[in-house]
Amino acid sequence: MENGELRIISYFCTNMISKARIKQIHGLEKKKIRQEEGLFVAEGPKLVGELLSTMKLHYLAATETWVHANPDFSSAVTDLISEDELRRASLQQHPQDVIALFEIPHYEPQLAEVARHELALALDGVQDPGNLGTIVRLADWFGINHIFCSPDCADIFNPKTVQATMGAIARVQVHNINLVAELKSLPPEGTPIYGTFLDGQSIYTKELSNHGIIIMGNEGRGISPEVESLVSHRLFVPPYNTDKPTVESLNVAIATAIVCAEFRRRA
Repeated sequence: MENGELRIISYFCTNMISKARIKQIHGLEKKKIRQEEGLFVAEGPKLVGELLSTMKLHYLAATETWVHANPDFSSAVTDLISEDELRRASLQQHPQDVIALFEIPHYEPQLAEVARHELALALDGVQDPGNLGTIVRLADWFGINHIFCSPDCADIFNPKTVQATMGAIARVQVHNINLVAELKSLPPEGTPIYGTFLDGQSIYTKELSNHGIIIMGNEGRGISPEVESLVSHRLFVPPYNTDKPTVESLNVAIATAIVCAEFRRRA
């Protein structure tokens, strides 16, 4: 053990995570508490490491293993904790070395302004936290910087959603908006609005733009009638075997991956 590491551990070894802090962390599983405190939970070396460089840290608890592996962030550690304390504090089934609370960021971009210059995703009632987190991860992969969510979408700062982003939440801005009202406010020309439907035109033959809005719908009902009426370009992801029975539809995250890949392939 190097002297610097010894000093770090000596400084923190008297710290223990309090019962009040554990209660706070578990309370942040609830959206109401997250909104009241303006905080969300992130866990694990990869996710916390991504967020430490982009979001404002409120609290960090870590094991000696994490401190040794991340000496540059040792001064950010509030509590040095044991594996047993980590298990009691964690919201995960298999916690990994570090748990942190970050301040919920506030963004102010307008849907119309973003979609005029680049591709943006809009989610209409995507309610599964895992699907939402995966879509954020896909947006990051395909260089989409903004996702606009209807009020009935899952909360991006739900701990399950945050974990599912695998750190992409550090780079993709997710906004909660009145989707119908925002779409109605768009100028009648110049901003294409794409949506996926079973009666749409094949995405492989449809002309696609390098800017605009791609709307993905709810896991069960798809795009709502109110939003559907505002879609200007109806897309369809055709199955490979058109002459054989297939599943009725794709998982929304899988469909998002296919659609985004095709848009970027044409770019």
